[in-house]
Amino acid sequence: MAQNFNTVRVDTIRREAVDVMSFRLVDPAGGALPEFTPGSHIDVRLPTGLVRQYSLCNAPTERLYYEIAVKRELNSRGGSAGMCEQIRLGDLIAISRPRNNFSLVDRASDHLLLAGGIGVTPLLSMARYLRRADRPFRLHYFVRSDAHAAFRDVLSSRSLSGHVKFHCGILPERLSDYLRELLADRRDGSHLYLCGPSPFMDVARAIASEHWPSESIHREYFAADAQVVMAPGKDFEVTLARSGGTYRVPPDKTIIEVLAQHGIAVDVSCEQGVCGTCLTGVLGGTPDHRDAFLTEDEKRSGLKMLPCVSRAESERLVLDL
Repeated sequence: MAQNFNTVRVDTIRREAVDVMSFRLVDPAGGALPEFTPGSHIDVRLPTGLVRQYSLCNAPTERLYYEIAVKRELNSRGGSAGMCEQIRLGDLIAISRPRNNFSLVDRASDHLLLAGGIGVTPLLSMARYLRRADRPFRLHYFVRSDAHAAFRDVLSSRSLSGHVKFHCGILPERLSDYLRELLADRRDGSHLYLCGPSPFMDVARAIASEHWPSESIHREYFAADAQVVMAPGKDFEVTLARSGGTYRVPPDKTIIEVLAQHGIAVDVSCEQGVCGTCLTGVLGGTPDHRDAFLTEDEKRSGLKMLPCVSRAESERLVLDL
């Protein structure tokens, strides 16, 4: 199903930390925006035509605006550079309705939120929601320095400060020890939420798995592991079960690219294996999963894949397209 976009106006732009800008988006007519849940994100269509995903930072009760934050990446592929350098106050931009791949678990009796760098964005929305609902939670925020801590004033406010702890400048070799101490004691019914750079989340998840049930650990990646995505791959065939046709995918092309060359459009957004827009059913063959969207159990089942980055281990894949 094609993604629908609506127009919003950039109402506020603010520098939140080193290389981090926040943007407040409002309905040009002054109305309420579509509702969302904590952990949601929106697609933003940039003036260049690129589409990128950004987590909503504000509380779901705040319906008159959306707030997102963008870190200006040194090696930007156009997304963060476009947002931070081209978007101006008052600009009209197109956004999708909110979607949530990183939901809070309602039945959880406690919530432990671990943020690394710009990964604080969806967790800030969760913290705001949990605080207003008077539900137990803790937010630990790991940053390079105090100057790199986005939304420091909000997180240090009277309403949140008792639930938030900042960790500035922890050396990489000390991070594992600290996380091991933090995650060793799991409260009954507690769920863990991770968001930040892949190395940070990989370490936290590996340590948490020693004490936390897999179903209690939740994470959101900004991009799939580049080394995994770019790993050498063989050529293979892909057959489309519903529309018919078999096409060969060479090592230097993705499934999405090959299908597009033959006039077959598959809805995509991030093209980085994280948003799930192109999620497709697998009816035959064995996928070579290279995404950061599916869980390990979902990958092992082989029933779905993200053709924007993933490939095939078998000679042929049969897709539900």
